[in-house]
Amino acid sequence: MDHYQPGFQPCSSTKVERKIIEKNRRNKMKTLCSKLNSLLPNYNPKEALPLPDQIDNAINYIKSLKTNLKLAKEWKESLIRNNRSRSGCSSSSGAKGSIKSPKIEIHENGSSLQVIVTCGVDEQFIFCEIMRILHEDHVEVISANSSLAGDSVIHVVHAENPQLLFQFGATKVGERD
Repeated sequence: MDHYQPGFQPCSSTKVERKIIEKNRRNKMKTLCSKLNSLLPNYNPKEALPLPDQIDNAINYIKSLKTNLKLAKEWKESLIRNNRSRSGCSSSSGAKGSIKSPKIEIHENGSSLQVIVTCGVDEQFIFCEIMRILHEDHVEVISANSSLAGDSVIHVVHAENPQLLFQFGATKVGERD
């Protein structure tokens, strides 16, 4: 008489199967953590960090990016407010044509900083203001270029060591109003 029951597996094969599934899960998590760690700017493939340290580094980096983004937005708003207060106009001004707000983009990559400002030809003071702020915060300007595109001017500033720029905090941004 055959005692085989369909769907029944011996206990040892179930344990082996669970071990294999768990091993595959751990390997996948290890691979994902390695990929995450490789995206960090201070990643060194020769230096093997423990997994908790890798995750802590990723968390800290993401938090710093969040803070930098917030401060960059505050800085941009401060520059826009300065622009409007100096030119005596507001977004509801009844001037001829539409008044475009300057567009400011800040790109950070490791210790490099790129600031791209697109503004009207009558708003050259924005470029001077950016250079003044960078100088005040001891950021080394590597290059600065300006191009005329129709009725707009595009300024591109390349600088080094932006952490000094972004560590001035919200109070210093407020002082620039």
